[in-house]
Amino acid sequence: MTRQSLIDLIRERRSFLCVGLDTDPAKMPAHLKGERDGVFRFNRAIIDATIDLCAAYKPNLAFYEAMGLEGLRQLKMTMDYIHSLKQPVFTIADAKRGDIGNTSERYAKAFLDPEGDFNFDAITVAPYMGADSVQPFTVYEGKWVILLALTSNKGAYDFQLTGDTGGTPLYQRVLETSRQWGTEENMMYVVGATKAEMLGEVRRIVPGSFLLVPGVGAQGGSLEEVCRHGLNADCGLLVNSSRGIIYASSGTDFAEAARAEAAKLQQQMAALL
Repeated sequence: MTRQSLIDLIRERRSFLCVGLDTDPAKMPAHLKGERDGVFRFNRAIIDATIDLCAAYKPNLAFYEAMGLEGLRQLKMTMDYIHSLKQPVFTIADAKRGDIGNTSERYAKAFLDPEGDFNFDAITVAPYMGADSVQPFTVYEGKWVILLALTSNKGAYDFQLTGDTGGTPLYQRVLETSRQWGTEENMMYVVGATKAEMLGEVRRIVPGSFLLVPGVGAQGGSLEEVCRHGLNADCGLLVNSSRGIIYASSGTDFAEAARAEAAKLQQQMAALL
């Protein structure tokens, strides 16, 4: 999906919501546990209930890889279903890959290749190994790298916020240096919602880039604070909520409850836009 197509989609739905499909079989409603294709059936119901309220879906690969080949099969079924729908939606492989060039090429092919099994629009990538580990993800037209910059976990203070001899935090170096690896048409950044007060500094360095912002909802991030510091003329945000939406109910009404939670966020986003 191109940048303009993503902007148009956000404007049409008046939503920059990203729904995280972090599907854990242990947390699914009882009537789906142990059922063949239960994960896919759960995902499909969530998608059907929320697709008109969101701009993106973000499966976290760990939840599917933990189930082995069966999990990857159900992830493929989920992606095939999304691609079959008439409503467009942006898809993110939350894989956090990053390795030497030839390995990154294989990761990029696995998740971004239009002829591959998954055909995601974007993939999250760790920048620690530098340019040659990131650039192989930028070769597919209309596909995106989402680079980890400033995350919402406690461990972010171990490296991301430490300064160099000049006092520049590492996350700012990542933002500044990576602008040479991609463009606003194919590179986004992960910035956690619990670091919303730092979004102003992020915007100073990458004013036009899209930001993927996890941490709203169950992790305590404020949507209003994120928007106050992070919105730009094109919106420039995809705000993710996972557990707060997909596990809004553990009963047979889980899809209806997910829609209700997604609708609350969409309405807030419409007002903020």
